[in-house]
Amino acid sequence: MSWLEALILGIVQGLTEFLPVSSSGHLTILSNLFGLEGESNLTMIVALHVATVLSTLVILWKEVIWIFKDLFAKQSWKSYSGLNDGTRFAINILISMIPVGIVGVFFKDEVEAIFGSGLLIVGIMLIVTASLLAFSYFAKPRQREDISPLHAFIIGIGQAVAVLPGLSRSGTTIATGLLLGNKKERMAQFSFLMVIPPVLGEALLDVLDIAKEGFGTAMNGISAGSLVVGFIAAFVTGCAACQWMINIVKRGKLIWFAVYCLVVGILSIVFSLL
Repeated sequence: MSWLEALILGIVQGLTEFLPVSSSGHLTILSNLFGLEGESNLTMIVALHVATVLSTLVILWKEVIWIFKDLFAKQSWKSYSGLNDGTRFAINILISMIPVGIVGVFFKDEVEAIFGSGLLIVGIMLIVTASLLAFSYFAKPRQREDISPLHAFIIGIGQAVAVLPGLSRSGTTIATGLLLGNKKERMAQFSFLMVIPPVLGEALLDVLDIAKEGFGTAMNGISAGSLVVGFIAAFVTGCAACQWMINIVKRGKLIWFAVYCLVVGILSIVFSLL
């Protein structure tokens, strides 16, 4: 993999991780174009995912500090309603992890075996993403201030389903939260923070798989320089895209991403059939 290919992959990952257009779908499309396969591709993808997690922590550092301060503040643990806002937010993140944790630990291989990651399934799932974004755009907003545990679990189911390549994780979780009537700004924050533990967990599992094959084998076809270029590109563009996406959700302008996903989805299906 050349440094230019790594740069392009990093920029695409940084943008599409937060924009509701599916990072996995776009990486699959680019991997097909570049002819990237096997462990070297996995090594780069792990590095890019870790980079975007770090960009989330940079942009949402105030929210992260708020959560940890509230967790260790004096409060009543006898009931959910007795907890402060940050603690409830953290509990909801943990609840949202349950569905994706079950799928990731017990059914990841089955999902990949059934659906694969070719352009056809990517195209279909991009059209599904477009539909979800369109539904959330035209839905009558209720703007609930706080995300309830039940809503957190339902949003978590959306995140679990979004393991399918082409189905946007951020698009699915944000659209699900908005359809449930949650406040736009809080939903964007929740969507980006809830992904941190699962992504880090998946990255750890992938690193263990790479270690079994041997890091020398895993780096075959990719230089350390290319890995660094991809990581930095994903981090920088991820910071910009995260802040941009929060502002977009506030303004409720997700419909344009629905149009984009629809067009790219149709093109992916067409190319897969050629």
